[in-house]
Amino acid sequence: SALRELKETVKSQSAEIERLKLELSKKAEATDKKSGGGAAVSHGAHGGGGTEIEEEIHSYLDRPFFSLARHRVGWLTVFLASLSLTAIIMNGFEHTLSRQIELAYFVPLLAGHGGNTGGQTVGTVLAAMSAGAITEKDAMKVIAKESLSGLSMGAMLGLGVGVVAYYVMGISSHVSTVIMLTIPPLSAIASTLASGLPFLCIFFGLDPTVIAAPAMTSFVDVTGLLCYFLIANQIFALWGLEL
Repeated sequence: SALRELKETVKSQSAEIERLKLELSKKAEATDKKSGGGAAVSHGAHGGGGTEIEEEIHSYLDRPFFSLARHRVGWLTVFLASLSLTAIIMNGFEHTLSRQIELAYFVPLLAGHGGNTGGQTVGTVLAAMSAGAITEKDAMKVIAKESLSGLSMGAMLGLGVGVVAYYVMGISSHVSTVIMLTIPPLSAIASTLASGLPFLCIFFGLDPTVIAAPAMTSFVDVTGLLCYFLIANQIFALWGLEL
């Protein structure tokens, strides 16, 4: 009788073990399917260059520093050359600067703000792409959201900087107004470019981690500076100032 009960216990335990094995096997298959789907999304998001980009990411620690430098220097050279446009813009508005020297005080501030705004956006978009949270199909939705976010943020910051410039720094009212009105479109431009460039890189099979951030910085510096001086000319005209 005791032997029979022992056999029955062993048999029931064996059945339970087999059942647990089956459940574990099913869970493992489900996990593999999810992982495969995520990989597919990631690969699809990267287009034709997805495999190459993923290999570069995984081999990052094994790559020598000179290989990284050689991989990046080409695009950085292109963007460095494009930044020469800022010198052309400054030269074109030299007369405005000579009449309103206060404008020059805020050029580094605006350039830094554009880079910071775009840097936040491009980092967020690239992280979402890597996680598979967004794909190329979401491009317009992401760009629209980031553009409106940048514009709203710029309106708040522009008002704050304009008030501080006028009441704390003693900057003239017309230049403070220029700063206040430049920051919102600058923020919108930076957010729009920063959210759109990663998708553009993927569309052409390029590596967005290497290209998107420096391209955004270069374009924002040029467009932001141009926007700054164009707004300044309009505001000074409203104030009746001769340029």
